[in-house]
Amino acid sequence: MPESGDSWAAGGAYEDFMGRWSRLLAPRFVSWLSVRANANWLEVGCGTGALADAVCARGNPASVVACDPSEPFIEYARRRHVDPRISFVLGGIGRLPTRPGGFDSVTSLLALNFFPEPGRAIEEMRRASAMNGLVSACVWDYAGRMELLRFFWDSVAAEDASAGELDEGRRFPICRPGALESLFRDGGIADVVCDSIEIPTRFSTFADFWKPFLGGTGPAPSYVASLAPPRREALAARLAPLLPRDQDGAISLVARAWVVRGVAR
Repeated sequence: MPESGDSWAAGGAYEDFMGRWSRLLAPRFVSWLSVRANANWLEVGCGTGALADAVCARGNPASVVACDPSEPFIEYARRRHVDPRISFVLGGIGRLPTRPGGFDSVTSLLALNFFPEPGRAIEEMRRASAMNGLVSACVWDYAGRMELLRFFWDSVAAEDASAGELDEGRRFPICRPGALESLFRDGGIADVVCDSIEIPTRFSTFADFWKPFLGGTGPAPSYVASLAPPRREALAARLAPLLPRDQDGAISLVARAWVVRGVAR
């Protein structure tokens, strides 16, 4: 479940803001996991379905059960996906779907840091796994090279010192390699491995960059939605000249994610 203050009410708005980058990241994550074919997957915090798509395209699964506590996200995902191997269900930590014998792969893409108790989440994911099943997660490097958010929150801090606690780089200290490895080991996961994946995030203009921040879904857009129009315009004016530009005026940034996996014992 997202923390208080973050809005997750619109699947389409999330897709425009972060879902498009999730869809670039997800296939790379699935390849890194190297789960055997014909495995049964459980995805925890599926959002709009980017990882479920990638699992079916790259992982040749027997089945994918994808759950999320946000009913609008589940409805959005169901409308967009027709692969009979995928089941989208309402649920989350505290009420995960189960399967006799457990799931071969239990994973979470870009959701772990939003669970109120990440340690409890890993323990529950382990319990949902088959013996020797793979438990894994992927989170953005909010404090470092998730550049579209770093430029945003650094600009926010220059305008509004009180907003520092909303910055995901500060809010989510588990989104670092050492913290992720410890979280998994403490949750009963063996043979833990952590790595990084980087994807390009390119915007044709500043308007292309800024418009998704106006959708009101996710931490940064929720903050923008809380601002009066003059403050919103001032933030955009401060942010625009800070972004690096290509010769054609496009904005080319990098989004790094930390990936972690281990074996359920």
